[in-house]
Amino acid sequence: MTQDLTNEYRSDVMKQLAVLSSLSFVLLQLIGPRAWGQDTSRLTLWYNAPAQEWVEALPLGNGRLGAMVFGVPGRERLQLNEQTVWAGGPYRNDNPKALQALPAVRQLIFDGKYSEARALISEKFITDIAHDMPYQTVGNLILSFPGHVRYSRLYRELDLDRAVATTTYDVDGVSFKRESFCSFADQVIVFRISASKPGMVTFLASMDSPQMSTVSTEGGTRIVLHGRTSTYQGIEGKVVFQALAEIRTEGGRISSTDSTLLVENANTATVYISIATNFRNYKDVGGDAHAKAVAFLGAALRKEYGKAREEHIAAYQKYFHRVRIDLGTSDSTNNPTDVRVAHFAGGDDPQLVSLYFQFGRYLLISSSQPGGQPANLQGLWNDVLFPPWGSKYTTNINTEMNYWPSEVTNLPEMHEPLVQMIRELSESGQQTARTMYGARGWVLHHNTDIWRATAPIDGSWGQWPTGGAWLSQHLWEKFLFGGDTDYLRSVYPVMKSAAEFFCDFLVEEPVHTWLVVSPSASPENAPAIHRESSSAGTTMDNQLVFDLFSNTIRAAQILGVDNDFVDELMVKRDRLPPMQIGRFGQLQEWMFDWDSPDDRHRHVSQLYGLYPGSHISPRRTPELFDAARTSLIHRGDVSTGWSMGWKINLWARLLDGDHAYKLITDQLRLVRSDSASASSGGTYANLFDAHPPFQIDGNFGCTAGISEMLLQSHDGAIHILPALPAVWKKGSISGLRARGGFEVSIEWKNGRAKSVTLTSLLGGNCRIRTLNRLKPDGQFELVQAEGENPNPFYKVPHIRKPLISDKAQLKRVDPGTSYLYDIATVAGTTYQLRADPD
Repeated sequence: MTQDLTNEYRSDVMKQLAVLSSLSFVLLQLIGPRAWGQDTSRLTLWYNAPAQEWVEALPLGNGRLGAMVFGVPGRERLQLNEQTVWAGGPYRNDNPKALQALPAVRQLIFDGKYSEARALISEKFITDIAHDMPYQTVGNLILSFPGHVRYSRLYRELDLDRAVATTTYDVDGVSFKRESFCSFADQVIVFRISASKPGMVTFLASMDSPQMSTVSTEGGTRIVLHGRTSTYQGIEGKVVFQALAEIRTEGGRISSTDSTLLVENANTATVYISIATNFRNYKDVGGDAHAKAVAFLGAALRKEYGKAREEHIAAYQKYFHRVRIDLGTSDSTNNPTDVRVAHFAGGDDPQLVSLYFQFGRYLLISSSQPGGQPANLQGLWNDVLFPPWGSKYTTNINTEMNYWPSEVTNLPEMHEPLVQMIRELSESGQQTARTMYGARGWVLHHNTDIWRATAPIDGSWGQWPTGGAWLSQHLWEKFLFGGDTDYLRSVYPVMKSAAEFFCDFLVEEPVHTWLVVSPSASPENAPAIHRESSSAGTTMDNQLVFDLFSNTIRAAQILGVDNDFVDELMVKRDRLPPMQIGRFGQLQEWMFDWDSPDDRHRHVSQLYGLYPGSHISPRRTPELFDAARTSLIHRGDVSTGWSMGWKINLWARLLDGDHAYKLITDQLRLVRSDSASASSGGTYANLFDAHPPFQIDGNFGCTAGISEMLLQSHDGAIHILPALPAVWKKGSISGLRARGGFEVSIEWKNGRAKSVTLTSLLGGNCRIRTLNRLKPDGQFELVQAEGENPNPFYKVPHIRKPLISDKAQLKRVDPGTSYLYDIATVAGTTYQLRADPD
């Protein structure tokens, strides 16, 4: 094909694309609600129009590679990501001036001179080198189809059961089908085009990128995109990437120019996209991007398409099929997904909640695979060089929230990339602890990136040194769910090192002589009384350090090590501040009673102890339970998307299923990017969470919250249906995990458990709490439980009595009637229980 002819095709395509938008409205009126009669019971996101913007495109991923598929007939776009494509290169951003200034900052805070403390923190603590690097896009594969703007009967879907995206439509009596997946088995993105008549597949393929890059062709069938990531804030871009797009056809012919491929009159065409970088680890970018990309591509090309798709689906389904959920269905499933979201609040669509729950699991499987990087602020999907907040790892809530569904929804392998990042942060954070604070151990503040930077960034609110404590909680929780002592032995040094930092960093405050974290902040918030974030002894910090010390003590005792260190931790733990209930009956956010009932801040940091922590219980700590509820009421419901995801979990822990469901309704509110409000989140058409803009933590938070409504295991027992809303009158869920190595399936009717199935993976006592009486369905003994649960995985923390303001008016807490049973289980055995009609 000559250059002139290729240009002619390009010109023809662009002219036809220009009229696409004007034709779309008319065509959609002719299409009808659904073109192909799809099975409405399937777990699919589906639409009868192409994506007009990025938050309408459909996400594919295999943990390492990501693609957003737009489904535009005339000009298909696959926006491409690879998990290690970040700006900059290995660097450090510690501020050595902090160490000398530390005593002065603490004194200013203790003297109540918060603005002066903020100014000194900004000057001496916040990095003056680099404020972490952004995650970046690779670029795009563009497929232009002459004549395909005249389409009808368009249908596009993302099948969550198979992790496959499909677009179908008709042009001039010919039916076209596009099928794409991001292969878990072969580490390539596969895009296949077919037609109902032979010889009808014709298109022009090209690639582009906003990166510093070049595009060329090789061998007449391959496009090569070669690039380097951005230099940012003085840190040279050192990630080299290569993206290869190879086309294989059945019939027809392929011709090339210097930068494009033209497929003409093929029966089918399959595009294989391989992407790799020179990234080896956070300290080493000495890999060979070209060799890795070629190796992935070569292996994939040796497989027949049908077999490649089959192996991809099998690799994905071994994770996805572990959990099934049924909350009911309705006629709403006949509507496209965006219409369902728009109508959810005023309609009857329980299956949309099931879909959203499983979409969260799909996203976690697709963005976090063993051996790779953890899901970042946008998971894996980002279409620009400098995304909002850099699409980094924000560790004062967002990174942690990404992994709240991992253990409970039976995806423990997806947790492993976060665990590995914590190991690496414990290495890089040691230098920050020494340089900035003269302390042992390791420290992390409120953000990090692929280079594992650990210094405080942004502004004085970034001086929050408790990120390592929160991330260490994930190490312990993973052990509680899985019970693997070898795993615990491997992560114990990381937990110990994090605890050592706080042993050195805690300082005695002058009013109560408590040991507190200072300087710090309650993440991203400031009290109305003085509007300065710099603080000491914030409630979240106290809770986090309490958990870190407690978990490290228990881990050391299980492993039989470090008796002297355990004694040190116990002494220091006893000197941490207790939780406090303020004059409004609220759980105080700060060491002093500064809260305002009018504060609607998106962060509810003081409620960490309610969720994901386990400090607050209706039975063990009723005063704190009521105070936490009051604080949550003060904050309100509607907020940013991720904040509403957190609140679903909090209301579930407060055993209020109807209020949790109200937050789900608020979350499932359709947001169009051109009308997004910065103070009101929701859900985009493709079910991405709207902060806005897009943040994936809201998806994961809501999935975790739905799990928490149906099953809890943090308060001494496995609680069955603890926060079931009235609208879910009947339903079932199978395959959830509880702490202590139990898998749980539940079927319910009229708000009560009809059957419960428990599989014990570790053995030991299984204590369950239910709202109705159960009886064994089999030959085992079900006894009424008394006293403390003897299962060590269910040991509850001893929480000190709170300090309560004499102005506080607390309400009585009634957790309701429940039944508590024990089963002595044997590892590998399944136990079934039925509702007892008596």
